[in-house]
Amino acid sequence: MTSPAIPPRSTRNSTNRRRPKDRSYRSKILLGLALVVAFAVGVALGQALHDNPRPGGAQTSVRTLPPLTATRAG
Repeated sequence: MTSPAIPPRSTRNSTNRRRPKDRSYRSKILLGLALVVAFAVGVALGQALHDNPRPGGAQTSVRTLPPLTATRAG
């Protein structure tokens, strides 16, 4: 005899349960989006570190001197 609390297999409603295939597809999309975001953050961080100069580096300055005026001896 079967217990009255558990319905037979044929009368169970399987439409309320999600298939593992749907969840797998959704998780693959979320994983792909997470990888794209992580890659973009890595590229942005790399560019930010590359653009900043190193502290204590050599600094070159250029100064233009005005020409001296020539005076006549006389």
